[in-house]
Amino acid sequence: MTRSPAKLALEDGAVYTGWAFGATGETSGEVVFNTSMTGYQEVLTDPSYKGQIVTMTYPQIGNYGVNAEDRESRRPQVEGFVVRELSRIPSNYRATATLEAYLAEHGVIGLEGIDTRALVRRLRVRGTMNGVLSTTDLDDVSLVRKAQALPSIVGRDLAKTVMPPAPFTWREGFCSPLASQELHPGRRRHKVVALDFGMKWNILRCLTEVGCDVTVVPGSASPQEILDLQPDGIFLSNGPGDPEPLTYAHETIRHLLGKKPIFGICLGHQLLGLALGAKTFKLKFGHRGANQPVLNRRTQRVEITTQNHGFAVDTATLPPDVEATHINLNDGTLEGLRHRRWPIFSVQYHPEASAGPHDSSYLFEEFRRLME
Repeated sequence: MTRSPAKLALEDGAVYTGWAFGATGETSGEVVFNTSMTGYQEVLTDPSYKGQIVTMTYPQIGNYGVNAEDRESRRPQVEGFVVRELSRIPSNYRATATLEAYLAEHGVIGLEGIDTRALVRRLRVRGTMNGVLSTTDLDDVSLVRKAQALPSIVGRDLAKTVMPPAPFTWREGFCSPLASQELHPGRRRHKVVALDFGMKWNILRCLTEVGCDVTVVPGSASPQEILDLQPDGIFLSNGPGDPEPLTYAHETIRHLLGKKPIFGICLGHQLLGLALGAKTFKLKFGHRGANQPVLNRRTQRVEITTQNHGFAVDTATLPPDVEATHINLNDGTLEGLRHRRWPIFSVQYHPEASAGPHDSSYLFEEFRRLME
């Protein structure tokens, strides 16, 4: 087998040399890592990874191939993909293509054969940083210079690059509307308007499963456009990057407070926090993986969660009428909040994670109950 060399250069001068797979060319972004052992297709197609080159810590990736059902959006969203070892022979009855062919089809550059442990350790010690991944320019000095010239992810509105151009009605779900009625006899369906800042499809499937009819609107929609749809509840989605530049979203959410039940996930949680008067900050290396322990302060139960975020809401800045409901047990950062008077809550992690774990799936039922 003939393999082509590729290099990843970081802005601090470190260069990692390995082998290319997928597409060829050059790409750039913030270099981050994910600690999940499974769910790489969910990672690849999650719009929250827009602007980032993702490194997987699990040593072998690609062993169960890819399929159409496990996508979280129409195509891979990552800027590049780094693994220790690529499995070129998938073994799964659901697989329709190899990971390598999938990335090549969608123009995503992959890098294998580097010491991913050394790279992840560097990012944990020094923090995430910009990088350039190339199969065409293999000059270390040139690549480092390009990485150093890249803009920071802080202050950039990446959500506008992945939100839908127009509203649409979601038609998929684990259950059809008829099946949902059979599972929950007598339960009326609720109309939810979901603000899409880069939403994972599995969130929409989970909302449908608990009995919601979902209309998706761009995250830039105005308060009046949202209220004109006469929703029973409003959902704020995940999405990429820094929440602070999305001032249009802060203002929209502020106008909606107290008018309808609101549920936010990930970026939606951060935007809700900003709209309520709190502040956000950038984490050193972020939380990305399927194994983050979170304490539910209301039940005192620990939930193992899937996460993907590089920013967090500052607990110390929460206003008096907002309580912290969930705390990350690794670093003490805020993982959930709830308004004390209004039917409003949000979490930083992903209860809809299709690869699991599913400890927090109850949150969708909680949202439904708020709309009763």
